Amino acid sequence: MDTGKELLFFFSALGAFNGIILGVYFFFFTRKKYLTNYFLGALLFALSIRIGKSVFVYFHPELPKMYLQLGLTACFFIGPCLYYFLKSAVEEVNVMPKSWKLILVFWAVLIVAFGIEFPYEDYPDLWRQYFIKVIYFQWFVYIAFSTLLIENVLRKIFSSKEKTTPAEMWFGMLFLGNFLLFLFYFLSIMGASAATYISGAVVFSFILYLIISILLYRKKTDDLFLLNGPKISGKKIESEEALILSEKLENIMTEKSLYKNPNLSLQDLSQEINISSHQLSQFLNNNLGKNFTSFVNEFRINEACRIITSNDKLTLESVGYDVGFNSKSTFFAAFKKHTGTTPLNYQLQALQT
Repeated sequence: MDTGKELLFFFSALGAFNGIILGVYFFFFTRKKYLTNYFLGALLFALSIRIGKSVFVYFHPELPKMYLQLGLTACFFIGPCLYYFLKSAVEEVNVMPKSWKLILVFWAVLIVAFGIEFPYEDYPDLWRQYFIKVIYFQWFVYIAFSTLLIENVLRKIFSSKEKTTPAEMWFGMLFLGNFLLFLFYFLSIMGASAATYISGAVVFSFILYLIISILLYRKKTDDLFLLNGPKISGKKIESEEALILSEKLENIMTEKSLYKNPNLSLQDLSQEINISSHQLSQFLNNNLGKNFTSFVNEFRINEACRIITSNDKLTLESVGYDVGFNSKSTFFAAFKKHTGTTPLNYQLQALQT
């Protein structure tokens, strides 16, 4: 290879490698575990494998055909991951619905079963003439669904009158980057003179380095994963909906004893009842008139009272740890705040009765 091709190979291959590293980051190392993180990580994995295949096959066409099959298999997941990445952000979904899981499993079983039954090595014409069209058609359908999903965001991005939030620009650019990637690959397959097979890899590398730049230079990145942003509002949730939500919270807290987890967070609890953490915070503050800590501590103190009155052999400190407090002082302070007396006085009163 001449110098120009070597640079092109290095830039494209490095983009695929960094995509995998960034995918691992979104899966395991982001501070807040949004469902969008996981789908973005999965999207980057699928794109990186697809791009990696393109790079190596373009510069080394003598490689085994199984690499082509691997790349096309990964391509089958790009559309679904993009769509669910955007959908989880738009609808503020924190726990993956069963229907999403079933659809993803269906695609996985379909592509794996087809690959085993008709490997690229033995059926190259079947893949090139037919199945590759199915793959790109599926990708196009998900691109179309994704466009409808963030239509308002795209309109704001291309409008000079409306101002976009950092999250809207983030999601919009990620979508447009994927659209350009699809477009270059599609034009290349159709034989367009302006598009070469390696163009998709170059576009992907550019998108990836843009993502990395944003993550490195923004001091705050959590807001990038909240497309609708925090709902700061004093408006109460409607009474009927509030009653259902209150019963759901009561049941989940008592049945699973979630309050006994000293590290329980607002995000954890919101995932259990399948609403956003902002909606849960709004409900607790505006409908119940308490913050998350007070809400959880009420369950802990009620359980502590039950234990104290039924078992006088446990130390008060151990009772505090058993119900979810991570220190003696925190337990004593919360107990007095909720009951008006200390744990010791409560225990003595219980023994007298």
